[in-house]
Amino acid sequence: MKKSVLTRYRVLAYVTGVLLVLLCLSMIAKYGLDIDGAADVTRVVAIAHGWLYVVYLVFAFDLGSKARWPILKQVWVLLAGTIPTAAFFVERKISRELEGKFTEEAPAPVKA
Repeated sequence: MKKSVLTRYRVLAYVTGVLLVLLCLSMIAKYGLDIDGAADVTRVVAIAHGWLYVVYLVFAFDLGSKARWPILKQVWVLLAGTIPTAAFFVERKISRELEGKFTEEAPAPVKA
């Protein structure tokens, strides 16, 4: 497995996690605190999180299929982007688990 597969999963896990936390905070500001302008922030963050979560799903599924995870583990990782802060913990656990299982991207050897 290439390191880039893990790297792009990690980046999207953090981005998705941060956007989900921001979405939760903006929802609290909108509905709980009734702050002016919170509705606009909520809309923007919700759209960004929604689209980037789809990209996260693709990258997480790609990682899971290349790492040959069982179905339940793949579902667990895919759902981590829907639970606030879960993406951070799952990403850390997955990164530690896969640390020596990837190969560096190296140029093909030249035959003499």
